[in-house]
Amino acid sequence: MKPKTGIGAHVSTRGGFLQAAKRAYEMGATAFQYFPKNPRSLNLKRLDLKDAALCREWCEEQGLASIAHSPYPTNPALGMTRGEAGFHAIVSSIRNDLEISDACGSVGTVVHFGHVQTKDPLEGYHNLIQCLDTALEGWQGESKILLENQAGDHGPMGTTMEEMIQIRKLSRYPEHIAFCFDTCHAFASGMWTTGDEAALLDKGRKLGYWNVLAAVHFNDSKYASGLNKDRHARIGQGYIGYESMQRLLQSPEIQQAVVVLETETGEDGTYREDIQLMRSWL
Repeated sequence: MKPKTGIGAHVSTRGGFLQAAKRAYEMGATAFQYFPKNPRSLNLKRLDLKDAALCREWCEEQGLASIAHSPYPTNPALGMTRGEAGFHAIVSSIRNDLEISDACGSVGTVVHFGHVQTKDPLEGYHNLIQCLDTALEGWQGESKILLENQAGDHGPMGTTMEEMIQIRKLSRYPEHIAFCFDTCHAFASGMWTTGDEAALLDKGRKLGYWNVLAAVHFNDSKYASGLNKDRHARIGQGYIGYESMQRLLQSPEIQQAVVVLETETGEDGTYREDIQLMRSWL
């Protein structure tokens, strides 16, 4: 049984998925995030069922929760703008990520909302829904697509809770879609500013956003709120600051999710120090 609040960080899968889990466990984590395949390519990965099963079993025994993160080129809002082959490459990659994360026993696979340059502002949303629906068609696994909010560095798309909720609502398979909330992205997009945690949490409650939250990228920000700069900082070492990060982590809405760091490591090359700090807040 996994603990109430899984806290950890993104770890390398060098040596396999089981090794990734052990790498997280050794630094005191109760959760971790990993890339299911090469993070810089949409090329599909052949699933090593034995390694995935060992990872799943070991995590269940040790009480570790996990989430996968789709490769950087994954942009579901592109649709057919780069041709039919480009669309199907993204769809197939997302499905591949789901199959791997499901075999590893992960909660889901994080997928960025995506962006596209188009004269019609609704085209990107239509593309996103079509991509998610196609990837999820016939999906029977437990692992979900975890739709992540964006910083606004590529435009305003995907920067609000309302968009997340609406996309899930319009999908044919909402039961297979949950949310990943990135604190730095939300801060960068101007969704909230330091000291406004109560208002942010209350808005999410009213919209029903937190009801579907499954994962949190717990990152401070190297830039001030509203500048649309996606630059993560270690917790308490950025513009969000210790107190605001602490208030967020202590909220029941955040604690229900898998919480992982995507920041620089400590002096020992691990996230042990920051994980211990987060644990002390609980």
